[in-house]
Amino acid sequence: MYLKRIEVLGFKSFAKKTELVFNVPITSIVGPNGSGKSNVAEAFRWVLGEQSMKSLRGKRGEDLIFNGSAGSPRQNHAYVTLVFDNKDKKFNIDFDEVAISRHIYRDGSNQYFINNSQVRLKDIIELLSVVSLGVSSHHIISQGEADRILNANIYERREMIEDALGLRMYQYKKHESEKKLDKTAENIKQVESLRRELAPHLKFLKKQVEQIQKAVEMKQGLFDLYIEYLWREEFYLKNFRLEIEREKSAPHEELRATDVEITRLSALLSSSNAEDTDKWNKLREVENQLQDIRRKRDELGRKIGRLEGMIEANPMNEIMVERTQAVAKDCPYCGQVIPVKIEGETSNTAFTQRIEEEIKKHKGEKLVAEAEMKSLQNQEADLSVVYANIKSEIDQHKDSLRDSERAVYELRAKKSELLSALGAIRAKEDKYNYEAGAFKMELTEAAVLVGRRVLEEYKNFVPQTTEVEDRIVQEERRRKIERIKIRLEDMGGTGEDVMKEFQDTEERDKFLEREISDLQMSAESLRQIMAELSEKIDTEFKEGIKKINGQFQEFFSLMFGGGNASLEVIAPVKKQTGEEDLSIAVLEEGEKKMDGIDISVGLPKKRVKGLQMLSGGERALTSIALLFAVSQVNPPPFLILDETDAALDESNSRKYGDMIENLSKYSQLIVVTHNRETMSRANVLYGVTMGADGVSRLISIKFDEAVAVAK
Repeated sequence: MYLKRIEVLGFKSFAKKTELVFNVPITSIVGPNGSGKSNVAEAFRWVLGEQSMKSLRGKRGEDLIFNGSAGSPRQNHAYVTLVFDNKDKKFNIDFDEVAISRHIYRDGSNQYFINNSQVRLKDIIELLSVVSLGVSSHHIISQGEADRILNANIYERREMIEDALGLRMYQYKKHESEKKLDKTAENIKQVESLRRELAPHLKFLKKQVEQIQKAVEMKQGLFDLYIEYLWREEFYLKNFRLEIEREKSAPHEELRATDVEITRLSALLSSSNAEDTDKWNKLREVENQLQDIRRKRDELGRKIGRLEGMIEANPMNEIMVERTQAVAKDCPYCGQVIPVKIEGETSNTAFTQRIEEEIKKHKGEKLVAEAEMKSLQNQEADLSVVYANIKSEIDQHKDSLRDSERAVYELRAKKSELLSALGAIRAKEDKYNYEAGAFKMELTEAAVLVGRRVLEEYKNFVPQTTEVEDRIVQEERRRKIERIKIRLEDMGGTGEDVMKEFQDTEERDKFLEREISDLQMSAESLRQIMAELSEKIDTEFKEGIKKINGQFQEFFSLMFGGGNASLEVIAPVKKQTGEEDLSIAVLEEGEKKMDGIDISVGLPKKRVKGLQMLSGGERALTSIALLFAVSQVNPPPFLILDETDAALDESNSRKYGDMIENLSKYSQLIVVTHNRETMSRANVLYGVTMGADGVSRLISIKFDEAVAVAK
């Protein structure tokens, strides 16, 4: 398995998508200060799960996202993806290529992906731990990291070594086992306390159970009574139901037929009523015409009467109401006072003519009115004939429908009788339903009181006679059952609840007893696991120290041309007042005793012993030699060296170059450097530049191809 490439977008100064391909043993990343080359190393650290913002030179999550510049807009999201070749299936994933990605957003939220499937950080860590990768510093070594291992105390140094040896997983398991053991001990105390609390109640229930035994025989008697009672009740209900069905069958069918006939006749009457409506409307129309003619006729009659009265009231007759007297009379026609002369004198000729003309006019009007009256009388006679004919038709139609109406009335009366009969049957059905419901409740109660077996046994009961017996006998059985129920209730029910509680409590006590035993076995198993883990940690730690010392000595000799260097396991010492030891950590009161790691060095041709006596350059070479040695005990797929050669002179740089060439046989190397010697050992050189827009960009040189071209 090897690292194929890294993809970066929006991370720190890499605003645009940038890809670095790692298909050679040593890849060097160079560039001026501030160009963003160290951001590549931090991109590795971040995608592998680093959570410390301080280690990533930031304060908040959004500090990792490109914040924009004059020529480039700020990004709202950043991601880094590592792509591994997995043809050897070291990653337990059925893919030849594994891509691990981490995304971050402006709100600080993070997302993790394996081959584009979102996962948890825990899943990433577990996957990487298989190949000794993670956020620990043994495979990402910066200039500060190199010096930190020398300045650390013996415990911190041990933790670094354990990380590099892959022992943290065992430490974690041991710690988890310790927590489980503490939890188990607490559980044992709780279970023992529960069992002590349970003991008095269990003793009380045991006495109750002895009393319950007395109710067993009574319960058996109740069971026997129930067998016959339930069979008889079911037999009675079946016969009662059949009786109801027989009684209901005939009237029900008859009612159905009656409803059909009523519907048919009602439809016929409805259509006939529509026809009657038309005739009645026509009759009312003729009647209205007759009333109008009669009204006109009455008006003409009154008019003729008035005319006749005027004609008969001729004032000339009265003038002849008196010949002997000279009087004045009011003329009924003209409204004037007429002087009348005495007998023998002639009347006023003009007045007389006027009166005669008026009378002639009234007689003419009377003749016209009488002729109109005759016409109205003829119309009335004709309409009266029409009216009589329509009325006759209506009466005849009513007579024809009277039989149908009578039939409907009789059918409705019959329906009422049938409904009344069915109502009486429904009363029986209500009684049946009530008794059937009571029977179901009795079945449920019987199952509770004497067990569900009674529900099967009563069906197999064989009676002496299958005739329906008098209900009084069954009622007597029911009363006996009720009396036994009451006695059982006085004794605390049927005893099932107490028996069940006793059994449950006894089972609970046994369960707690087993639980204590299981917990004790679990505690012993945890102690054994912890002992095995401690032994494994100790064994692998010692073997790891031995391997590290071999590599440390080899790298140290390569760096210094001889000398000796090793890691030593030392026991801690108790703190004493006024004592101060910078090389050996001391125990505070109550701290757990644990061995630490010290570093012993001896330079060739010098009497220099101990780290305190080394110069700055010597300390840098020593720390590099140690870190390289640690990394090779459990080689990761790749190592990142971030300017670890910054403090080296030209001579030591060549030694450093020899070391990294040796390391590249075991792990891919990604070297961030300014050192020309280190650059010369690289197969591929990536140059990082930054323009005025504040965006980091890459250029690459493959030395093998460059040499071939040069030749």
